[in-house]
Amino acid sequence: MRHLNIIFIIWLLIGGLAACNDALNVVNPNNQTTYDFGDSESELNEAVIACYNRIRLEGTFSRVGYTMDAVRGDEVWNSSQQWYLEYDNLNSPGTIGIGDQWIWRDWYHVVNRTNFVLSKVDGVKMSEESRNQIAGQALFLRGLAYYHLSTYYQTVPLITDYASYSDINTMYASNNTQDEIFDQIEIDLSQAMAMLPSRDKGGEWAQGRATCGAAAGYMARALMFRHKFEEAYQILKDIIAGKYGRYALTADFGDNFREGAAYENNPESLFEVQFMDYGTGGTDEEWTPVNISSQATQGHAVESNYASQELGSWGDLAGSPWLYNLFRKETSTDGFLDPRLYWTLVTYEEEYNSYTGLKTAAYPNGDPRCNIVYQTEITRTPLSNNAQGGISIAKFTNARNNIYSTITNGLHCGVNLRLMRYSDVLLRAAECENEINGPTQTAINYINEVRRRVALKDLQLSDFPTADALFEQIANVERPKEFGCENGRGIDLLRWGFFYSQDRLDQLIEHGYYKLDGKASTEELTAETATASSFQYYYKGHEYFPIFQGTLDANPNLEGNSANKNEDNSIAFKSRWNIRPRVK
Repeated sequence: MRHLNIIFIIWLLIGGLAACNDALNVVNPNNQTTYDFGDSESELNEAVIACYNRIRLEGTFSRVGYTMDAVRGDEVWNSSQQWYLEYDNLNSPGTIGIGDQWIWRDWYHVVNRTNFVLSKVDGVKMSEESRNQIAGQALFLRGLAYYHLSTYYQTVPLITDYASYSDINTMYASNNTQDEIFDQIEIDLSQAMAMLPSRDKGGEWAQGRATCGAAAGYMARALMFRHKFEEAYQILKDIIAGKYGRYALTADFGDNFREGAAYENNPESLFEVQFMDYGTGGTDEEWTPVNISSQATQGHAVESNYASQELGSWGDLAGSPWLYNLFRKETSTDGFLDPRLYWTLVTYEEEYNSYTGLKTAAYPNGDPRCNIVYQTEITRTPLSNNAQGGISIAKFTNARNNIYSTITNGLHCGVNLRLMRYSDVLLRAAECENEINGPTQTAINYINEVRRRVALKDLQLSDFPTADALFEQIANVERPKEFGCENGRGIDLLRWGFFYSQDRLDQLIEHGYYKLDGKASTEELTAETATASSFQYYYKGHEYFPIFQGTLDANPNLEGNSANKNEDNSIAFKSRWNIRPRVK
């Protein structure tokens, strides 16, 4: 009997252990991976939201990914003379993280996630409408990613197959030519244009999402980068005609830079990056690419770079004196300054009391720590940087919103970044018309529609006898005043070839003059009166940012671009396209 009991106990133990093994093999449903996620429509919709999340990283649009192109241009200079310095001077050695690595890293996060969505979408049963919405958004965001990767880094790896990441031989991809990248951008955006609904038909779903209008707008940008003016012009005319939804200029230019549901995703916006209104997000600042905290602030840090250090920002970037004086050269028909100056640069002007009822330079609530009470009459311009001076930038900050009284540095600003506005459609249409047909009344009409919003006198066709003359007006008057200090000016200088002709490079040097005198210098500067110009330090090939040396070391198949090699791109550009000569 005793032996039978022992045998029985042993069998019980064996059975119990076997049962435990079965329990341990149960998969935790909360521990999902890419292998077992994305097999339903609802999961793919979640994955699309994750793609949008990636355009809100520091290297995409929450800070340096947005501001780096502005400082590459001639409207912004590096007032801290530290952070951004090598990108303002266009001579980075390729070993600095903020431009050489972070932007690359974070845009490839977008590529990775969109590739995942596109690898799954055709294997999930759903309606054609749902499939088009999911795939169309992923295609748009991938096109957006490669547009910025190629206009920042020139020759980058083109990865469109998610399976590539599973094989080390294809994961370590080599460079593709810029033409190959833009060919793919055009393919992605053309498909997105056909798949996505317009903002009108999309209704509430389309609020803050990519639409066919957003895809069409970026398609026109991509085509114009390679001087495909006729193709771009047709798309721009279709946008104006309402084929991709109804767009219109807002009555108040400032509505494009205000925070809140009443202003954001407005009729002028083709696409914008969504940020939580100030104070409505969490408290965790996620600077790393992990970005998974449920308590993330969900704002951006553009204000931390653009705003006045005197009022608490980092004081890294300032508006150029050239841009300020460009605004001062022409008043509106009501006798006041162009209101775009008020929304672009933080300067004190007597006329500002017509906007605010106060002679207010900036931040009407103010910061008592600065011993300045900004809700009263301020009669001076606050400094961009306490040491070097400069004019601080108003766009996408609280300088004109009056929502909070002090600057909170970091990822807290809630003003959505409008990446493409209808005014860009109109001015691009004018540029295409001029490139194809020379100066015409049609081109002038497009420009005047933008000018009339801010009560500027209509341009007259008779004042522009040549296409070169009208191009000069578009490139160096209309566009900088409408889009001053926004992302995109550096990309414009690339597509126009301004780095590749001496007269245009001399012009950039003049536009880039700044003065390190500890003041908010607003006078027109010359070679004799300026401290320096950003463009006098330009190295050939550095109109693009170098690929990070650590990335090159890690990938044996990757080569440096023109910036890494200090190669002159002018011969290749001139062999394909014209550079319009400077016209006074």
